[in-house]
Amino acid sequence: MDPSYNPYEVAPTARAAAPPRPAADAIDALPVSAAWKRRFRLIEKAGGPQLGSFRDLPFGERLAIGFNVLGLLFGPLYCLAKGLWRPAIACFAIAFAAAFVGAAAGIELPARAAGYGVAFACAHRANVLYYRKVVLGERPWL
Repeated sequence: MDPSYNPYEVAPTARAAAPPRPAADAIDALPVSAAWKRRFRLIEKAGGPQLGSFRDLPFGERLAIGFNVLGLLFGPLYCLAKGLWRPAIACFAIAFAAAFVGAAAGIELPARAAGYGVAFACAHRANVLYYRKVVLGERPWL
């Protein structure tokens, strides 16, 4: 058996092609605040929306990309305010379904946990979703 053979290695043709990256001057030309431009540059530094190099960033930069306080406090309403209506609908649907199941079963805890979970999901995904909308021109669901 060939010692250089690795059965777990992904074949070069099977790797997904990386999405096109915007130029740095394209981010500077966007009609967003300086804070959002900084976040967008950090997302680029982390490897785009897939965040392939996320772990290589320092803690402060990872926190700036991976967590949004307003997304935590307002959840799907924050997504709506940023024009991300598809993720807002998905988050509302998930929270409503969990609340409905919890109410039908007579258990309050799953409904409350789903609300917190949706808020944390919005806090975690808000920056990357907004990047995909503004920089890449996509209309993401989640």
